[in-house]
Amino acid sequence: MLKSVVRAVGTAVRLSSATTATARALPLSCPALCAPSSATTRPFTRSLWMLNNSGASSGYRPKLFASKALTPSLSCGCGGLHTEGDKAFGDFLSDEIKEERKIQKNKSLPKMSGGWELEMNGTEAKLTRHVSGEKITVTFNVNNSIPPNFEEEADQQKPQEEEPEIVSSPNFVVEISKQAAKHSLVFDCHFPEDEMSHGEGEEESDIFAVREVSFQPEGDPDWKETSYTLNTDSLDWALYDHLMDFLADRGVDNTFADELMELSTAIEHQEYIKFLEDLQGFVKCN
Repeated sequence: MLKSVVRAVGTAVRLSSATTATARALPLSCPALCAPSSATTRPFTRSLWMLNNSGASSGYRPKLFASKALTPSLSCGCGGLHTEGDKAFGDFLSDEIKEERKIQKNKSLPKMSGGWELEMNGTEAKLTRHVSGEKITVTFNVNNSIPPNFEEEADQQKPQEEEPEIVSSPNFVVEISKQAAKHSLVFDCHFPEDEMSHGEGEEESDIFAVREVSFQPEGDPDWKETSYTLNTDSLDWALYDHLMDFLADRGVDNTFADELMELSTAIEHQEYIKFLEDLQGFVKCN
């Protein structure tokens, strides 16, 4: 009997010691219960301090935590940030939109001569006309259609009134299809910078050029790399001239190219203003 009592008391003591040990070990294994000075919280606390540090090695990072404007506005239901920088950005965009509307030449898109029908899909434009059983389709996109101004340094001495106008000169694809043909003849065209303008007395030349010619499945928007493509860089000039005459007979000539640039410039400017308006609405959460 005495041995049983001793064994019971010993077991109770061991259980009590284990419980106490577990209770003591718990704060060390649970970061949520640790004191701020414990080793388990130092990496996280130090990373916050480094981002908020205003020392020389912190760079731009103090702004992430030092700005008082990071708290979302309580008056807006978008749940986004509304900082002083956002307000200044929105005011700038308002002024920019007003200025762009003042210099906008075409409130509506200019018409193309020659019976071309225009179809828009975002920034992509498609011009179509039918001539004696043939369908001619010209497609272009105004994105990245404004060439860079490499003469900016040379023009710095000119008065601001003489600044060159922004002209959109996109690459365009001409597709010519016939009723009896299974494939369309496709021309990949562009506006070379050295042919964009010519001085008085100089012989007028083509303001656009053909880069590649290929037969492609009719109506297929993807250029098939498995179809033979004729590159005009090393092409005989007589054959090249016949290709240009072939296009001109179907209404794709210098007059068409001039009107296409005017149309593309108007579309590009409209899309630019629309982008500014959308950007303003996004910044201001309108």
